[in-house]
Amino acid sequence: MIRPKELRIGELTARLPLIQGGMSVGISLAGLASAVANEGGVGVIGTAGIGMFGADAYVPGTDFIEVNNRALRHQIRRARALMTDGLLGVNIMVALSNFAELARTAIEEGVDFIFAGAGLPLNLPALLQGRTHTKLVPIISSGRAARIVCKRWTEKYSYVPDAVVLEGPLAGGHLGFKEEQIDDPAYSLENLLPEVLEAVRPFAEAAGRPIPVIAGGGIYTGADMYRFLKMGAAAVQMATRFVTTVECDASIEFKQAYIDARPEDIVIIKSPVGLPGRAIRNQFLDDVARGEKKPFRCPYHCIITCDMYNSPYCIALALINAQRGILKNGFAFAGANAYRATAIVPVRQVIAELLQEYDAAARAAGEEEQG
Repeated sequence: MIRPKELRIGELTARLPLIQGGMSVGISLAGLASAVANEGGVGVIGTAGIGMFGADAYVPGTDFIEVNNRALRHQIRRARALMTDGLLGVNIMVALSNFAELARTAIEEGVDFIFAGAGLPLNLPALLQGRTHTKLVPIISSGRAARIVCKRWTEKYSYVPDAVVLEGPLAGGHLGFKEEQIDDPAYSLENLLPEVLEAVRPFAEAAGRPIPVIAGGGIYTGADMYRFLKMGAAAVQMATRFVTTVECDASIEFKQAYIDARPEDIVIIKSPVGLPGRAIRNQFLDDVARGEKKPFRCPYHCIITCDMYNSPYCIALALINAQRGILKNGFAFAGANAYRATAIVPVRQVIAELLQEYDAAARAAGEEEQG
């Protein structure tokens, strides 16, 4: 079988150049992250809303920051207890009101990677405070954003990103694009990747070490992996395909929403946090589209950019409900290919299928297996 090359970031090596995208609000916790890591990829815990899950979940009146830090420590340690192989990361949204506290907690716990997006993590290296194990990986959506982060980190901290994730407009959840850019071919992942590779090159050369670029957003098959690795990506990030796995931490109802989805059900919404997002259309979203407000009182102010006074609903509560299977009071974020899911299968089976698809794509391109 023709297999993809391993991924090296600093002294860390993943057997597969595959990052499981961090899906927050309880979708990728220790269960999914450990399963992907055990198969040789990089498992990622999504941190937004993490304090809402577990025996000591947040309740109004308790310390929001401390509850989330405690929950993150628990998930990291639980993942490690379940892991026999692989690497572990966390995904932290820069727009979170407790971004810095979560990052410090992850660094203290010695996670292998922090993936930071939904805003530019301009001061993330300051949180390392001399620690060197945790690798810092900004998630960006353009060459310009990559240059801004590299320049800021280099000038202020003498630090270049250990890798960069380029997330294209076909991703699920909140998107780093204007609504009119999402379907514009100029902003496709295929067009953005060469731009980002060129943007990071001078910083990598000056630092004397590579800055691997990881391509994500709409990648669903091993053939997709093959194509983007051949274009120069060091790895791919994949989230949607892992939702319909046994080990995914979401409810069975959440997973079933993917299986039941048709192509026309995958829609772009306007999120209360001020960004477009991709989700699976349902009655909740139809109600919102008709102008119906869902009464709520903001319990967290978890996202800095959220207009909690004028929002038609609380996105945190909607996503928590969805994770728990209460989809009449919430909705599922999903990537553009979510409708392709047909069954709930183990992570091991997904990885095996991806490798078979990769092998078929490589052979179709004329590659031969190396002895």
